[in-house]
Amino acid sequence: MSDPDNRMVSPEADAEDQRDSTVRPLTLSEFVGQGAVKENLKVFVDAARQRAEAMDHVLFYGPPGLGKTTLAQIVSRELGVGFRATSGPVIAKAGDLAALLTNLQPRDVLFIDEIHRLSPAVEEILYPAMEDFQLDLIIGEGPAARSVRIDLPPFTLVAATTRAGLITTPLRERFGIPLHMNFYTEDELTFIVERAARVLSMDMTEDGAREVARRSRGTPRVANRLLRRVRDFASIFGSGPIDAAAADSALLRLDVDKRGLDAMDRRYLGCIAENYGGGPVGAETLAAALGNERDVLEEVVEPFLIQQGLVQRTPRGRMLTRQGWSYIGLEMPAPMAAQLDLLQKAAPTGDEDA
Repeated sequence: MSDPDNRMVSPEADAEDQRDSTVRPLTLSEFVGQGAVKENLKVFVDAARQRAEAMDHVLFYGPPGLGKTTLAQIVSRELGVGFRATSGPVIAKAGDLAALLTNLQPRDVLFIDEIHRLSPAVEEILYPAMEDFQLDLIIGEGPAARSVRIDLPPFTLVAATTRAGLITTPLRERFGIPLHMNFYTEDELTFIVERAARVLSMDMTEDGAREVARRSRGTPRVANRLLRRVRDFASIFGSGPIDAAAADSALLRLDVDKRGLDAMDRRYLGCIAENYGGGPVGAETLAAALGNERDVLEEVVEPFLIQQGLVQRTPRGRMLTRQGWSYIGLEMPAPMAAQLDLLQKAAPTGDEDA
C-alpha cells in the first residue's frame, strides 16, 4: 500500500503546505466558509477589543486541513495582539510551558495545535494559567523543593485538535468558546481555488477551479495542494487557460479521480470486495491484508470513505455499501444486500473493535 504521508489527497499538512502561506486569508472577511464559526468569532473579537480585554479561550476542533491554524492567526491579527504558536507534542515538560507563558504580553494569543497530545503533567500546570492567569511551579527536589506562584498577563489560549474525544473533560471545560469546523461545500472550495489561482498568478477558468474543488474532499488544504500540482502540469504541457479538461487531465495523472479518491482508497475498497466478499471484515485483518497499520486505516483512509457512504462500520467489521460496490463497478451479492438491509434497520451501534 502506498505511503499515507505522501498522498496528494491527505488532509495532513506537509512541508510545502506550511511554506506556502501566500494563499492563506489574512482577515475574517477574506476567510471563506465556516459561516457560523466566522460570525460568532467576529462578535467575540469585537467585544474583547471594545473592552480592551483578553478574549476568552478558544478551542477549534474538527478534521485536519479545514483552517484551524489560519483562524487562530486571524484572531490575533483582528485583536491587534501578538501571536505565539506551538503544538502539544513539543511541550514536553512544565518548564517548556512556563517559558512560553512568561514571555507573553498582555492580551497575546498563544496557539497550541494538537492540544490533545499534551502530557498530563503539563496539562495540570495549564489549568491555573487558563483560569487565574497564574503559574504554579515546583522548584527543586526532595525536602528542599518549594512551590512558586508566578502571575501571568491575561492572555488568550487558542487550541486546535483533530481528536476532540481525546481531550480530557477538565481541559475541555476551561475553553469558553468551543467551535466545530465542518467540511466545505463544492461552491466554497471553488471560490477558494479561484482566489488561490489569482494569488499564484494562474490563468484559470471557473470550470477549471470547480474541477479541482470537486476532487478536494471538502478540504481547503487538499484543494490548494492539488492546485499547485495542476499548475506544474499546466506550465509544462499547457498552452492556454487552465479549464476543466486541463485540470481533469492533470488530476488523473496524479491518480485522483472525479470523487477525490486515490489509489489507496481504491485498493482499500477492492480488498474488502475481492478478498472478503464485501465484508464484514475486522480492522486488524484488513490492515494486515493491506500491509498497513490499523491506525492508518482508521484515521487516514476510512473517514472520507465513510463520509461518502462507500463503507460502513458495523459491530462485526467493515462492509461495503451499495454505493461502494457501484463505485468499484461490481454488483452487490444478494446475501450481502439482505444483511446490509438488516443492519440499516437495526438501532445504531458503536464501531467494532475486531
